[in-house]
Amino acid sequence: MSLSCRYAAQCCARQLRATSTSSVRAVSSSLLQQQHITRRHNSTEAAAAAPVNPKIAGIVDQISQLTLLETADLVSSLKTRLNIPDLPVGGFSAGPAPAAAAPVEAEEAAPAAAEKTLFNLKLMSFEAGSKPKIIKEVKNLLGLSLVESKKFVESAPKMLKESVPKEEAEKMIETLKGLGATVTME
Repeated sequence: MSLSCRYAAQCCARQLRATSTSSVRAVSSSLLQQQHITRRHNSTEAAAAAPVNPKIAGIVDQISQLTLLETADLVSSLKTRLNIPDLPVGGFSAGPAPAAAAPVEAEEAAPAAAEKTLFNLKLMSFEAGSKPKIIKEVKNLLGLSLVESKKFVESAPKMLKESVPKEEAEKMIETLKGLGATVTME
C-alpha cells in the first residue's frame, strides 16, 4: 500500500511540475480530488451494501482520514496493546498455525475422554559437542534461519513445537536424542 501511495504522490508531483500556471494547477488538483473521491466511492459500494455497526463505521471513518505515518503509529500501538507478535519477513512459520487449532481439539478430546493425540515438544538440554548438529536439525524442523536456530538452541529449555501428532513427535524425539539432545513430550 505504501508503494502505491508513493507512486501516486510521484505522479502528482510530476504532473504539478509539468503545469506552468496556477490556474491549471488548481484545475488539475480539483480533478485529482474528484477522481480520488470517485475511486474511493466505487471501491466501497460493495462494502456499504452490507449492514454495518455504527460504532465500527465511525472508527473506519476516523481511520480512513489518518495519514500514512499516523496509520503506522496506530498499527504499532495496537500490536503492543493486543500483544500481537511481528511476523517474520520471509513468510509464515509453521509454529503459530497448529497452536490456534489446539484449543478446539482439546475441548473435543475432554468430553470424549479419548487418548491424547497431540503433544508439545520441549528442548530441555543438549551436549556441547553436538550443538552444530542440533542447530541444523532445529533449522530443518522449524524452518528458521541458521542464526535464529542457533539462538533457539542456546536458549534451551524452550518449546520446540506445539500440537504435534504422536508418531511425528516420537520421530523428532528419536532424531534429536540420537544427536545428543534431551527432548520431552508433554
